[in-house]
Amino acid sequence: MLQQTQVERVRAFFTRFTTRFPTVGALARAREADVLRLWEGLGYYRRARQLHEAARVVVARHDGAVPRSPTDLRALPGVGRYTAHAIASIAFGVRVPIIEANSRRVIARLVGHDRPVGGAAGDEPLWRIAETLLPSRDVSRFNQALMDLGAMICTPARPRCDACPLAASCVAHRTGRTGSIPVPTARPSVQRLRETAVVLRRDGRVLVTRRGAGEWWEGLWDFPRSVGHRAEDRRLGKVAYTVTRHRVTCTVVERPPQREELRPARGRRWVSPSALTALPLAAPARRIAALLGPRRGSRLRRAGGVPADPPVE
Repeated sequence: MLQQTQVERVRAFFTRFTTRFPTVGALARAREADVLRLWEGLGYYRRARQLHEAARVVVARHDGAVPRSPTDLRALPGVGRYTAHAIASIAFGVRVPIIEANSRRVIARLVGHDRPVGGAAGDEPLWRIAETLLPSRDVSRFNQALMDLGAMICTPARPRCDACPLAASCVAHRTGRTGSIPVPTARPSVQRLRETAVVLRRDGRVLVTRRGAGEWWEGLWDFPRSVGHRAEDRRLGKVAYTVTRHRVTCTVVERPPQREELRPARGRRWVSPSALTALPLAAPARRIAALLGPRRGSRLRRAGGVPADPPVE
């Protein structure tokens, strides 16, 4: 949960999630929809799916016990070098280093590393340096202390070098380069997108579709998207959101469903607006749902061979 997400935002989600899934086995047995519903609002939903799958692998291959070896940990879905080393060193005392945002900054400044950092290639020199700094014992405390040092003392802006226990050995401090080290990698440019979300109503229910593999919010439910507008569209409002480097402005409209949209199809579901609270929705879909207002019957009634039953998933 803490990957690319701040602690304060994670706290409430973590409590709810671990209350519902207190063990690896409980998580492994859960339905993906339940996992995604409890993750809703944290974003980066691939993490939730990978965590769920990792729990199943732990149960199937490791008898439900989280492996201690960094190699075994990295074989789990969604577990990379940092996560594997963090679990191995902090939970089990394995003598391996950790490079993340805070420890990266401490080590880069300590040795005066003035090359771009971040990503596998940029961080590789720092991983090697971090390994040489490891103590022979208490690796868990050391790695946590290094991260805390970066979070509280060796901060990105206005580091408290006067309170730092490493100041006397810090190359960046000695050479007056704490403001320029570490050197960040170039960020990709922001892309601005416009799209239209469509509310289709039928007898007091609305149509939602499940996001497919490779799409944003894979596995979550959302309102259909459309290119452009139609003459019969009734505008309900706008929602704006950010996905990675994309800034999206989404116009929400309501229109009568077409006959093909009423046919049964996998990945579609007609639900009442009140039932949306139980579905794992993409975050923008939750905001779109808030624009629905009072229930209204669809302008297109069951007639002329239109199927009476709601389409299946």
